[in-house]
Amino acid sequence: MESNNDIIPGFDNDRDDSLTINLRRADGVKDGLFIYLSGYIDTYNSSFFQKKITNVIEAGYINLIFNCSSLNYVSSTGIGSFTVFLKMVKPKSGDIVLLEIQSKVYEVFQLLGFSQFFNIKNTAEEAIAFFAEESLGSGSVFPFVIACPVCSKKLRATRAGRFRCSGCKSIIAINDKAEVSLG
Repeated sequence: MESNNDIIPGFDNDRDDSLTINLRRADGVKDGLFIYLSGYIDTYNSSFFQKKITNVIEAGYINLIFNCSSLNYVSSTGIGSFTVFLKMVKPKSGDIVLLEIQSKVYEVFQLLGFSQFFNIKNTAEEAIAFFAEESLGSGSVFPFVIACPVCSKKLRATRAGRFRCSGCKSIIAINDKAEVSLG
């Protein structure tokens, strides 16, 4: 098995006790990399996190799959870091998937309104399929305008996922076929 340094030379030269980052190439995803996060991301270690992932992006990996199953906490500063990465990879035709997010971490994303900006998947297979569809130009129905099933407020949906209505704060689920349901 490849080490982090085999994938990105010098990656493990500095470490942080509160956040462990492990890398694995994402077979089947062009310029793709799995990034396994363990620990937490807050104000104190977010600069370390940003530096490490910036090195990943500068090495040419622009389709990033963050496995968050062992990530116990993310502060608003940590979420800001994910936003920075998204802004770095999008102009290069890359994207980010957040994978296996713990419910307490997902709640922070939702409360701050960031869950709608990220592709959130439950399995590695779903993440790989997402990038496969992106490269094929899947002929998506997005973006489109929906009416909230609770308050009828008009909302613009840019992708499938779970969102909070800006009017009544209900959770709305939109699938890949643009079908809308609560929850």
